[in-house]
Amino acid sequence: MRAIRHHPCCFFPPNMCYDTGHRQRQSTRIGFELKIECFVFDFDGTLAELRLDFAAMKQQLNTLGGRYLACAPPEPFLPALEWVSYLEGEIGKRGGDPAGFRSEALALIGGMEMEAAKSGALFPFTRPLLKMLRAKGVKTAIITRNSEAAVRVVFPDLYEFCPTFLARDHVRSPKPDPAHAIYALECVRAVPREAIMIGDHPLDIQTGKAAGMWTGGVCSGSATRCDLLAAGADWVSDDCRKLIEELMREREKSE
Repeated sequence: MRAIRHHPCCFFPPNMCYDTGHRQRQSTRIGFELKIECFVFDFDGTLAELRLDFAAMKQQLNTLGGRYLACAPPEPFLPALEWVSYLEGEIGKRGGDPAGFRSEALALIGGMEMEAAKSGALFPFTRPLLKMLRAKGVKTAIITRNSEAAVRVVFPDLYEFCPTFLARDHVRSPKPDPAHAIYALECVRAVPREAIMIGDHPLDIQTGKAAGMWTGGVCSGSATRCDLLAAGADWVSDDCRKLIEELMREREKSE
């Protein structure tokens, strides 16, 4: 399926109305020439198969949190890393041991990530895609909420294809904090208005938008096309390969 975009030659701002076919209805804004010089990718679900069971992870975090709280925590209503911070705060309020909980919780998450990585795999197009972008002189970066150790199990030769890689270990606050994406742009000497954040989850779209970047959603993870459009994605496609092919065609038209 062809990538959804606002206009074949010009790019219009997001937050427009779409009909059931995702066609642009109208816009009073003036479009401008597309220029993308840097691609920032999410990892799990975007460049590699999504193996982590986040629902199971949060339930295990709740079980652990319950031991520190001496009562059952509420059903998780935040992503896993943010849920750890929430439970840590609740434990601190009740005079518990928040540091001890956080240490155990991060170890639990890390263990689940490593176990998932053992059965993980890159999508077949990932290495050829990154190699093609590098050959064309396009700047690339990979950012992820996953650990470096788990990613390197799945993609041991990562640095041969994408020298700029920032896992959660490398930043103070991982995405959706826009600082994660902005740091990646600084590493490759790119500016937000000429960069795109590509990912399979609304958090990726949120990150890119907050950083002032274009955003591309891919339906190769857990989110649906509607989820990604609702998050404000500027483009949505089936997977990274199809999205990049479309974006590269538009990039070449504008040169």
